[in-house]
Amino acid sequence: MNAFEFNNPTKIIYGKGEIKKLETNIPPQSKILLAYGGGSIKSNGIYEQVVAAISDFKVTEFAGIEPNPHFETLMKAVNIIREKNIDFILAVGGGSVIDGCKFISAAVHYQGDEWDLVEKGLARKQEKVVPFGTVLTLPATGSEMNSGGVITKASTQQKRTFGGPQYFPVFSVLDPAVIQSLPKRQIANGIVDAFTHVMEQYLTYKHDAILQDRISEGILQTLIEIGPGIMENPKDEKLAGNFMWSATMALNGLLRLGVPTDWSTHMIAHELTALHGIDHARTLAIIAPNLYRKLFEDKKEKLAQYGKRVWNLKGESEIEIAEKAIEKTVDFFESLGIDTRLSDYTEDYSDTAQIVHDRFKERKWLGLGERQKVGPELAKAIVEMSY
Repeated sequence: MNAFEFNNPTKIIYGKGEIKKLETNIPPQSKILLAYGGGSIKSNGIYEQVVAAISDFKVTEFAGIEPNPHFETLMKAVNIIREKNIDFILAVGGGSVIDGCKFISAAVHYQGDEWDLVEKGLARKQEKVVPFGTVLTLPATGSEMNSGGVITKASTQQKRTFGGPQYFPVFSVLDPAVIQSLPKRQIANGIVDAFTHVMEQYLTYKHDAILQDRISEGILQTLIEIGPGIMENPKDEKLAGNFMWSATMALNGLLRLGVPTDWSTHMIAHELTALHGIDHARTLAIIAPNLYRKLFEDKKEKLAQYGKRVWNLKGESEIEIAEKAIEKTVDFFESLGIDTRLSDYTEDYSDTAQIVHDRFKERKWLGLGERQKVGPELAKAIVEMSY
């Protein structure tokens, strides 16, 4: 097991009806920016619960943070905080809203071009940030218990990751009752997103971190077990709670401790979202299976382990089991209504692989993945396989 340090300061407040505890977890006398997305929280009862819980605070609302949050939108919120001297942010939403609020937190006190925080990696060096908490409404990204984020500059179709230890939420409220109002499309996206998060920390090569592998396999098995049920009946509180906690555990830092990781699926998939506006989880489902195929020689031992432990596969050889494991993954995604080819989403894909190649080259992404093999040429080949 590799050396590591681990600190996750986010307080988790889990349970039905626990939104009421916002009042006692936000610092007294705070001036709050209440940030959310398209307004669905006003039709499912979440907004009313939040507003009731923070009624004793001075609150300014900011709506309209879109999926794959736009830098341009977030800067409007940054300016409101600066003008009103707001000192706490409450993100009510899924990963996009929470990621957006992480950027807002970083940008408020930054002196300079705020895009440099993500473009040049300066967010990690930004010491003065605005504290924030979250109310999770869509399990998927794990952003409610980690310190990373992704935002998009709409004007240039650039999607960037950023992070730093200062971007952990102070607290996150996880009420599984919120899932009952989610459309099936969003639930499916959340399952695939969480599943892929685990795979990128698990599906690399054999190592001696036995516990991390077993925890990863447990989360994968749980998502496979509950996926069809939560799609069919999102009001099932048992399934909803396990779905929500699985998504949080998938990316709160625990699985990556002491092990090799491979985030190249995410980095390629981000480009498909930026170019074509495809849901993030669906771009993961497009790219991941073909990345496994293209890097089969590097991943075959772990693929076979995954096939045997997670899917209970048997075969005449380890190679056969590893190949079957990829197909089982594709079948699982498609069973949730997630298409796994780029051509299923757009007819305008012929230049996509070359654009991804060029962007990797421009950013000097020459060696992503657990063995630093995924550069511009390999990324291009994986996208071409995904047409």
